[in-house]
Amino acid sequence: MSVRVLCACLAALAIATPASAQKKYDPGASDTEIKIGQTMPFGGPVSAAGTVGHASIAYFEALNRSGGINGRKVTLAALDDGYSPPKAVELTRKLVESEKVLLLYGSVGTPTNAAVQKYLNAKKVPQLFIATGASRFKDPKAFPWTVSMLPSYEAEGKALARYVLQTVATPKIAIVYQNDDLGKDFAHGFKAGLGDKATSLIVSEQTFEVTDTTVDSQIIAAKASGANVLYFAGTQKYGAMHIRARHDLGWKPLHLVCSTSSSIEAVLKPAGFDRAEGVISTAYAKDPFDPAWASDADTRDYLDWLKANLPQGNPRDTGYAVGYIASFMTAHVLRQAGDTLTRDNVLKIATHLKDLNVPMLLPGITAHTTPTDYSVINRFQVQRFDGRSWTRVGKVISGE
Repeated sequence: MSVRVLCACLAALAIATPASAQKKYDPGASDTEIKIGQTMPFGGPVSAAGTVGHASIAYFEALNRSGGINGRKVTLAALDDGYSPPKAVELTRKLVESEKVLLLYGSVGTPTNAAVQKYLNAKKVPQLFIATGASRFKDPKAFPWTVSMLPSYEAEGKALARYVLQTVATPKIAIVYQNDDLGKDFAHGFKAGLGDKATSLIVSEQTFEVTDTTVDSQIIAAKASGANVLYFAGTQKYGAMHIRARHDLGWKPLHLVCSTSSSIEAVLKPAGFDRAEGVISTAYAKDPFDPAWASDADTRDYLDWLKANLPQGNPRDTGYAVGYIASFMTAHVLRQAGDTLTRDNVLKIATHLKDLNVPMLLPGITAHTTPTDYSVINRFQVQRFDGRSWTRVGKVISGE
């Protein structure tokens, strides 16, 4: 065969080769489907946070009705880990080894995500936009396949500590925190924000377990210390408990709560709005019921989406917004991946976000990542509860 004929044959073969030959897939991806997964505390001690999972399910169901992503249906397997690390490990293995998902995303919980972090990194399965701000999930050198969505708990703690120093002339501080990575990160950041004054300013430090039935004794001890500032760091159930306990003792310190315990529906309403009035916290997303956003296009779209896709849900529950935001970013990554639906490519896109405008984030806050800094959201707003809603205090700030 002559060189000319051979070249002609190769050219013809190239033309005849279907476009699908240029597509690249890892487990969980095909011409027609993308399988993704997450574990959620639909049951257990922090089941209030399960709304994140309900929003995630609704998001991709709605997306599939409108054509999916690049013509592919997205199948989300959302499994109930009950906020139990061993259960999270079991279900994550099932998602990777049996369900063959391309990635996991949006999973709620510091201890549950920590329990599967090494496994997912060893398997090189993306663990994207997880709903925790613990420092261990912001270490791309040690865990390159893990990307946390929430602002750093330590950075938030630092910012609230600085707020105390700016607003209280002679602070005497009591800290009550959950005895796990979540609570410890918040407390560590708060102490760091106090700087060299931390030892002299902190007059009481109490911890509790997620298995405890109450935190009454911790709040009683905090009050007995003579503190005029209370900083609480824990999950929703205990957030409501400690607010009730503090109020019922007739104690009126400057009261700070971490962002994970700032939900109006999951924390402040169960505690009692009158008991929660005056509480200080932080935010990174818009409150859809804040009059300031009444004419905001993102807010209107979000409320319309909730009404259409989660009519049984309470639109005031911030967990839905967390699931909505994480799902939006995951869909963005998958859309950008096009026909190269490999885990390597998914990770590359997720770690090269360039000031992505994400619906429901506060003005001045965008999603941004680099290969050496996975802090997706690293700015937030100090806010005060006025007995009905959160009101913003000052400008958007960074805790760094």
